[in-house]
Amino acid sequence: MITSQITKAVIPAAGLGTRFLPASKVVAKELMPIVDRPSIQYIVEEALEAGLTEIIFVLSRDKSKILEYFEDNPTLNHFLSDRGKLHLLDDLKKFQKHCRFQVVYQDKPLGLGHAVSCAKEAIGNEWFFVFLPDDLIDNSPSCAQQMLEAWKTYQGAMVAVMEVPWEEVKHYGVVKAQPISSFVGKVETVVEKPKREEAPSNLAIIGRYLLPPEILPLLAQVGIGALGEIQLTDGLLKLAKNKGMYALQFEGERYDVGNKLGFVEANLAYALKREEMKKEVLDIISLLATSR
Repeated sequence: MITSQITKAVIPAAGLGTRFLPASKVVAKELMPIVDRPSIQYIVEEALEAGLTEIIFVLSRDKSKILEYFEDNPTLNHFLSDRGKLHLLDDLKKFQKHCRFQVVYQDKPLGLGHAVSCAKEAIGNEWFFVFLPDDLIDNSPSCAQQMLEAWKTYQGAMVAVMEVPWEEVKHYGVVKAQPISSFVGKVETVVEKPKREEAPSNLAIIGRYLLPPEILPLLAQVGIGALGEIQLTDGLLKLAKNKGMYALQFEGERYDVGNKLGFVEANLAYALKREEMKKEVLDIISLLATSR
């Protein structure tokens, strides 16, 4: 029986962000704003809402600005305080107040499985989440909170999944799962980026993993997989066979901010959630649509 509290979140963000060149040459893709805050802030906020207070960034050595964003800035603090902008100050300081940040480095781009393995010492012998910052999921309760609720019942490793069009399965890790409730299935197999005709289903893993420490030695065993990388999905398959694993079809709207269209869509969607700008944004969309 698993009884310990889960507190650790691993956020791999070492990639070059080539789909966002030339901007990503100097600004990490994860720091590009969705309305008025970096996309990675939404990920950290989701982790914090789920009670995860130990944030482990997996970075390349030229992406230290990501950690710097979440660190204290006394000069800015004084500036905001002197001008009475305390709501902005509180928003910035909540991370230092409630989270502990740690960085580990992935010196070579050897895949998601390798990125998670790089955090092995920081993870220790504890259960942990993995959040992929390209996937924003908008819902209350959050995807991570939904997974924690299901974990209380099933007490096993879990991935978040959603149905995708069959022609898109080649872009995802895909699971086949035997349904055991309305939203949860027992995973039977996992395949990384299969061809359509080889996909076991159209249930794609979407950027949220709840994993036991036993995944780490399994990742050390898998070797090079699809795309010449160490794939997390290969470790997940071993985990599913050895200890069992569950797939949760989450509730919420998912935005793939790792591509340009998804990034624009997320900006529009999150802007429309702001009452102070909703009308103006709708007017802009209408004007642009009629003038093209």
